Amino acid sequence: MKVLLNILLVAVLAVSAMAAEESSISDRSRLSIFLQPAVSFLDFPEREYFQNAIDTLYYSFKEDALTESESLSVAKQDFQKVNFCFPISAGLQYQLFKDNFISAGVSFIYDNESVVLTDRKNRTHNYSYTIQGMPFFLEYRLGVPRNLMTLSGESLFSIAVRWYWVLPGTEIYSTWGKLDAKTPLLGAGFGVSVGYLIATWKNFNIYGDIGYSSIKVESDKTFSKIVPDGPDQKAKWNIGGLTMQVRVGFGLWNEPEPVEDKDDADDDKKDPEE
Repeated sequence: MKVLLNILLVAVLAVSAMAAEESSISDRSRLSIFLQPAVSFLDFPEREYFQNAIDTLYYSFKEDALTESESLSVAKQDFQKVNFCFPISAGLQYQLFKDNFISAGVSFIYDNESVVLTDRKNRTHNYSYTIQGMPFFLEYRLGVPRNLMTLSGESLFSIAVRWYWVLPGTEIYSTWGKLDAKTPLLGAGFGVSVGYLIATWKNFNIYGDIGYSSIKVESDKTFSKIVPDGPDQKAKWNIGGLTMQVRVGFGLWNEPEPVEDKDDADDDKKDPEE
């Protein structure tokens, strides 16, 4: 996943460099496909269940130690206090009319957290849990009129809202078990973001966004099935959170480039003093 993200970021930088030579202030694509790498901080307070299980195992290893030397051999790692991952999305975007877009896409969210414990005999034990999400979304992006706000000269500033559905493959699995999420027909949550058109080059358009999503899912199973001493109520969790993303779109159907008025071009060439 990290290798893929690095490749995508290099591609984004390359297109941005080319955009410096040939740029436009608007998205001319009527129909486009997009790829959207992101950085996300998941809203997952349930991580404490897994940390508590690791702490319990650590203390049990300590209690099993027979000598001071064995006790010193017992060690543990703690799970990260934030769930940091690199989602990636792909989909289609259609421009209804100028600076108003609708999109449909699917995302893949994957966050693996792993720690190692060492027992009194210096043997290592690995414990992990993985949050996986497959949300489908519909999006409406509205361009803010340029007389209200402009960035980077006259680049398109926009606000986007989304509604999410979760697909099969949305789950949590750990060293101890697995939870499959339900897939309700009415959807699982929403997202909102603000951003702007960073650059364009030929049929490529690059947007940068920052936003928040809440994608709440639940399972028929309980957290006690995937973590020792977990709650016995039906499991609920969130695969959304704070997200920063870059959308690279390629126009399949584009409006023609505006043709500069010949008279205006001739006027520009005249000496201003004439």
